[in-house]
Amino acid sequence: MCTGPGGNKTCEAAPTPAPRAGLEHIVRLQDPLYVSHAGDGRIFIVERAGKIFVCDAQACSSPTIFLDITPMVDTTFHGGLLSIAFHPDYANNGYFYISYTEDVGGPGVGTVIARYEVSAGDPDVADPGSEDRLIELPQPDSANNNGQLAFGSDDGFLYVGFGDGGGQAGAQCRAQHDSDTLGEEAFYGSILRLDVDQNIGQPPYYGIPAGNPFESSVDGIKDEIWAKGLRNPWRFSFDWLNGDLWIADVGENTSEEINLQPASSIGGENYGWKVMEGTFCHDPDPVDPECPALTPSCYDASYTPPIFEYDNTGYGSDACSITGGYVYRGSAIADLQGAYVFGDFCGGFVWALDETSPGVWTRSELFQLGMQLTSFGEDADGELYITRASNVFRVVPEPGSLLALTAGIALLTQIHRRRNRRSIRRTGR
Repeated sequence: MCTGPGGNKTCEAAPTPAPRAGLEHIVRLQDPLYVSHAGDGRIFIVERAGKIFVCDAQACSSPTIFLDITPMVDTTFHGGLLSIAFHPDYANNGYFYISYTEDVGGPGVGTVIARYEVSAGDPDVADPGSEDRLIELPQPDSANNNGQLAFGSDDGFLYVGFGDGGGQAGAQCRAQHDSDTLGEEAFYGSILRLDVDQNIGQPPYYGIPAGNPFESSVDGIKDEIWAKGLRNPWRFSFDWLNGDLWIADVGENTSEEINLQPASSIGGENYGWKVMEGTFCHDPDPVDPECPALTPSCYDASYTPPIFEYDNTGYGSDACSITGGYVYRGSAIADLQGAYVFGDFCGGFVWALDETSPGVWTRSELFQLGMQLTSFGEDADGELYITRASNVFRVVPEPGSLLALTAGIALLTQIHRRRNRRSIRRTGR
């Protein structure tokens, strides 16, 4: 800042903002990809090769195996055991859901979305023989396959993410195909919304939620689809305070994007791929004939643009693949409240995204971990975790920073009340 008239100015450096967060090393595993919770004091760590570990969130130096399906998992390229989501009424029914890829022969892999149950005798051990498969989707390539599973914070439905099936430049325009005639192959490049409390004891072990945007029997679109036009929604998450859905979509060569679907959305958003990549025209007129007839051109109003994007500068650079995270709603880090925390696989950056004025989003750097920043996770208290290479970290207050415990406790109370209201609506209890 400079003061003084004319050329007689006294200048001093602008104050350096205090660090907003630090990292605590939790455990070292073999290629951990995700961290989640079952609504209690434990965390569950997904390992790519096919194991899920469980431990106390506060003491995780020696986690134990919750589930091991290693013989069933194919880890080619983007493949592996990728995600876990616990039923909102897990404490009573013991159901949880996983997303993984398996070897089906040929150049591609197969995607499996399956339900498992905890064992009858030990809450830290799942029943490996309890698998019921909801979806089996053949993948034409071993890239951009499946990824995130999450239960909606308001509706209790299961949201399932699929990439576009891989291939260069959005091969075959799969993310825009949604016809009933395609069967499950209409799911490429989309997020599904499923009611897993329907057909509990019989295939497909889910039903179509009332209110899904394409549930009509006459629109010709697969009823499960909630949103489409995505390239690789590797990670998405719900803000437990307000129900907003945050979708980080991995770009190809131009743009890494963050899409925000407000809790008030009725679904049906088209995020534009492969016609659009973020706010950039990826497939200019004439639109590729592999896209469905009447697919809108670039910049059409029917496409939902991202709220934030940054340049993809290529593999091996500081920015090549967005790793989606969470809106921070924990109690430990006052200055991080309400910020969306995310990162990039290549540069290993961890950023916070804040709405600094209505519709204006500002990104700030928290820290840099190096390449292979694969995922973020969350525990039951809203505290965040990061998986990078072989390590799992917890996001913690920077030493010396202020802990807003009172505000944090109040915030957690709001979140827990919302979850309880949702449980009552879904279970009648």
